[in-house]
Amino acid sequence: MRRMLTSGTLVAALVLAGAPALAAPLQGAPQQSAAQPVRAVTQGFVDVCNFTKTRPTLKLGSSGSAVRQAQCYLNHSLTGRRLAVDGQFGPFTQKATLRFQRCAGIGVDGVIGAQTWSFLVVWANSPDFVC
Repeated sequence: MRRMLTSGTLVAALVLAGAPALAAPLQGAPQQSAAQPVRAVTQGFVDVCNFTKTRPTLKLGSSGSAVRQAQCYLNHSLTGRRLAVDGQFGPFTQKATLRFQRCAGIGVDGVIGAQTWSFLVVWANSPDFVC
């Protein structure tokens, strides 16, 4: 009975034998489709907004660099009118937050907590808009 070697087994056998390991995919093996690119977040990830790395809970009345970060993310995530990136969580930032949360399909409360931060990071750094 003849045994077929997979490319991984062949490579291991060649390496152990001291031969250079060159392997080609098996004929009929499933090929990865280039139509669906895989996005990976790595340690070398470059964020579109660089005001701060902190992610505190933000709500109406909050201020500071984390609010500027959230406003920048909202501008990169939503179509339409841009927010002033002024570091003041006022009614316009709250309205944009509510719209973002509705479009993203997450809890809609106008507060930027852990879940909203997570979705903002993904959508802001995506080539698409959430809505």
